[in-house]
Amino acid sequence: METRRNITTNTVGFCLLPSELIQYIIANLVLPDIFVLRTVNKFITSVISDRDFVRDYNIRSSSATWLFVYKKRWHRDAMLHGFTDCSNRWFGILIADVLRSVVPPGEDLYFLTAAGNYFLFALNTSQQVISVNPMTKTVKKIPPSPLGRRGTSSWRRSGIKLLSGSDSFRFLFAELYEDYPTLFVYSSDTDKWRSIRAGERETDNEIPRGNIKTESDFIYLSVVNGQSESILIAVGVEDFDRPVVVRPRFDGGGIERFAVGFSSGHTSDRFHVYGDGNMMIVRSDSSNGDTDRRVRMLKGVELWGMSQSGRQWELVSRVPEGLIEEIKKPYGVMMGCVMLKNGTFRAVLMSNYEGVWDIIWLCYDTEEKIWSWVPLPDCKMKNSNMAGITFSSGLTLA
Repeated sequence: METRRNITTNTVGFCLLPSELIQYIIANLVLPDIFVLRTVNKFITSVISDRDFVRDYNIRSSSATWLFVYKKRWHRDAMLHGFTDCSNRWFGILIADVLRSVVPPGEDLYFLTAAGNYFLFALNTSQQVISVNPMTKTVKKIPPSPLGRRGTSSWRRSGIKLLSGSDSFRFLFAELYEDYPTLFVYSSDTDKWRSIRAGERETDNEIPRGNIKTESDFIYLSVVNGQSESILIAVGVEDFDRPVVVRPRFDGGGIERFAVGFSSGHTSDRFHVYGDGNMMIVRSDSSNGDTDRRVRMLKGVELWGMSQSGRQWELVSRVPEGLIEEIKKPYGVMMGCVMLKNGTFRAVLMSNYEGVWDIIWLCYDTEEKIWSWVPLPDCKMKNSNMAGITFSSGLTLA
């Protein structure tokens, strides 16, 4: 009873503040907090529902970057954990109730990607893809692509992209189809797929410059990533009809073993993570000289971008040794994802050692040529079953 009285008293006191100050305070909150706050009373709900407030908040929110991690509880509720560079704590987003209407008990879910208020999940048993909007509490089954139903292992993070609007989205992925790099596009407006075979370019001027310093209005989707060569599709953000094949070569491989996107300690000395036309190389070695190769220690992170011609991978920058010393820890397995947005390259490395998950968030300012580290609070996911991690643009008010 005393707690209830304190909440009521604090709410009344907050509502007595000048309206401009109230709007300013709410506008600086992240969306999960706003959703909680708008249930307090009608006055605060009216402030949050005001059209001008919604417009201004969404403009500010669109510049934020979120990191989402999908955590499966064994035979219990599913949980999305989100962290934004505008806050200093993790936010939990329960999605079990939303999923229950379309996901049967025992189904195995994998978190694919996110953009805005839309989150895509792959269902391994039924081999379907669903979109979830936690803000409106809606879920939608996406019809099978022209390639048919696919299990979770068929989706490659570097080969997919989600583009969101206020009430719709487009899902893109790239694959080799009948030996040709092909772009597949789903639109939620039409609920239909399109497939477009990518063409081979005739000159270097046919594609946007792939170099990280010249970010453009083009999307890069990975088709194949080999030890010495990659195959990507470049497509315009607003024009999906003329995708172009790009084949950058990599001469920095040597004879080291490597893995793509996911590294287990006993199989690789480096692994590559691709995204947005860039490549991150993570180099490791045995922990403290231990002969047991199942335990590795991070020793270097490199950022590579495409050359001006798009025909070569070129080294952009290395994470300074001093920063490596701060972030390195022993690990057994590691996964990663990368994103280039507004001139900043963001990378996340998620590793596990003896059941403890550790997340490293790195940023590289392409203008200032400076690396930085975003310390993350403990996500309290020890011994959790992790099933997907991705960067995303800011959440918005409906």
